[in-house]
Amino acid sequence: MMFSIAGCGGSKQEQETAKNIAKVWLIGDSTVADYTKYDNYETDRYPVTGWGQVFQPYMSGQSLQKIQSLINADSIIVENHARGGRSTRTFFQEGRWRQVYEGLQKGDFVLMQFGHNDAAENKTERYVNEEGYKEFLRLFIHQTKQKQAVPILITPVARNYPWEDHELKNVHGNYPECVIEIAEETQTLFIDLNRRSIDYFTDKGRDYVSDHYFMNLSPGKYPAYPEGETDNTHFQPEGADVVSKLVYEGLLELATQKSIER
Repeated sequence: MMFSIAGCGGSKQEQETAKNIAKVWLIGDSTVADYTKYDNYETDRYPVTGWGQVFQPYMSGQSLQKIQSLINADSIIVENHARGGRSTRTFFQEGRWRQVYEGLQKGDFVLMQFGHNDAAENKTERYVNEEGYKEFLRLFIHQTKQKQAVPILITPVARNYPWEDHELKNVHGNYPECVIEIAEETQTLFIDLNRRSIDYFTDKGRDYVSDHYFMNLSPGKYPAYPEGETDNTHFQPEGADVVSKLVYEGLLELATQKSIER
């Protein structure tokens, strides 16, 4: 299985008159986050972009209609609570999960993508071992289902390393497999975004991905990075849009599977 969701379909008037509005809550780290929520985004942070920040266009119009077998809604509203530097543990400890949990309604969706910071053994303030990682995922899933909402797991998106013989490899160790194990254990829908992004980036090639998708910037090109930047974890807008599309394609695949089952 593979899955995920987000976005805000149609204009404000269309949302207000829609018969059925589904709310999607995004939780995760900096690769998912909406950087426009930070002050002075254009001058202090742009072009860094989380994929959840640009997921909305994939959740409206014909794109939304194609996944009606999974999300039977006239409109989808996204609540992006992902935040940079957070692991499953710190997201919970800081009360960020409680904020989501208290707002959940029956029929909502919670899209979860953690792993980048959980696996950071050298950063003890955020590190979570594999068993702890799985336990927090179980908690998020269980409490989502308590509210009669739908949990959706996503394996961590690839970083732009390591490359071997022109092929991008997994940098997240066993953490993507942990997500799949918990999805199977709890019968939760999931998208293997790690594998999808590795395959897609490999097909595009290291040079293109480095220059267009990740935050590898020339000096003087952007006010926020006068000396340039070398960052193979976070995305430029084109990269974020590509990952958003990969997530949507996973969702579309699940919708197709559900239609066949019916």
